[in-house]
Amino acid sequence: MTPQTMNEAEALLVKALAGELEGDTFIQQLLEVTLFMPIYEKHQIGGLQPTTSDQAVPLTLDDDAGNKVLILFTSPDRAKTFVRDFPGYGGGLLAEFKWIIEKVGVGYSISINPDHEELGLDLEVGMLQHLH
Repeated sequence: MTPQTMNEAEALLVKALAGELEGDTFIQQLLEVTLFMPIYEKHQIGGLQPTTSDQAVPLTLDDDAGNKVLILFTSPDRAKTFVRDFPGYGGGLLAEFKWIIEKVGVGYSISINPDHEELGLDLEVGMLQHLH
């Protein structure tokens, strides 16, 4: 890991953004790393929720074309500033990207660290279709 990265997911993003990984290799490795998915908390307790909830409502936004974008982060700390603008999304799940895709499906574009220039990455919906 490089000094500016905090975890395995961020080290992988740095390699991908530097062009050190082929697209398919990157996606296969990304499936194995842990990401943070903000979820809606009805009772505003804050913090992490159990990863077994089938009723978790992930944070999604609409892009300019009206497509749903699933918002993910490399850590809960990376999410803090972004989720302030979305009441109810103060907590979330830490889970392998593979598990997240299995639960929410591949019908979304995905934005990882959307407010971070150096560690942010967007995946179009078509990039994940072959995973399911």
